[in-house]
Amino acid sequence: MNTAPDSYPIGTPGSPWGDAERAEWLSRQTRQRSYEAEVLSVIERLRPRFGVEEYGRMDYGSDSYPLLAIRSRDWNDDLPVVLVTGGVHGYETSGVHGALQFVDQHALEYADRVNLLVAPCVSPWAYERIHRWNPNAIDPNRSFYENSPAEESAALMQLVAPIRDRALMHIDLHETTDTDETEFRPALAARDGKPFTPGGIPDGFYLVDDSENPQPEFQQAVIAAVEKVTHIAPADDNNEIIGSPVVAHGVIEYPLKQLGLCASITNAPYKTTTEVYPDSPRATPEQCNTAQAVAVCAAIDYVLAQWQDS
Repeated sequence: MNTAPDSYPIGTPGSPWGDAERAEWLSRQTRQRSYEAEVLSVIERLRPRFGVEEYGRMDYGSDSYPLLAIRSRDWNDDLPVVLVTGGVHGYETSGVHGALQFVDQHALEYADRVNLLVAPCVSPWAYERIHRWNPNAIDPNRSFYENSPAEESAALMQLVAPIRDRALMHIDLHETTDTDETEFRPALAARDGKPFTPGGIPDGFYLVDDSENPQPEFQQAVIAAVEKVTHIAPADDNNEIIGSPVVAHGVIEYPLKQLGLCASITNAPYKTTTEVYPDSPRATPEQCNTAQAVAVCAAIDYVLAQWQDS
């Protein structure tokens, strides 16, 4: 794995960024792939089978990105609602393509059992630039709260508002990558004028539960299914994953709402955030996408069983 730089090339160590530093950072970002070719075209091919709606549009300079959501065509208010989100961090590729793979290959299996709402690429500008932040150097996944400074986050919250209290489950698809350690954590420290403390990147898949409402059996059902596709991240020598105590096999907990995380945007009793490790020598891109899709299926299967028994 690459090591982190001694200092970040933008800004003065110990001093938070101002407008000049943010502008310099933005000037370094370049388009590396196409949201239209890789995401929108896939969604278009799904239109014959699903409802597709534009729930917002991100206009950044000369770039304009429609935000698209996919939903069950025959919405039935008597059925529970399941929310799937991906690409909140645009560089986390399998979150986007795993969500699309789930819709393409599995969603119709649940057509008469749940209402599905899928936002596969919440941050298209960052998707194209393979970055964590939006153009304003804001992390959308720390911005899910009232009067959000991130347009991507605000648009998703508006989309979800009608089902916030009706959702049974929300699964948010993410990755933990080597570039978290070599680029994104050093950039965060530099942006905020704080020292960067090197850490480690776990080799494998893991989940983040809600410490305010943990659902350990739900998390383990997802872990058990994914373990058939790819390996689960072990705890480090401190029994932690990325600095958080491991509470069960492949599971850590965060206070989702307190941190403004995407998985906090509904009052669903079942919530989880997936973390795939695409840089592992033991995992291919296809495995990573499949792991995300399998996680969604396992999560839905578990909550449906609980809902039907209630």
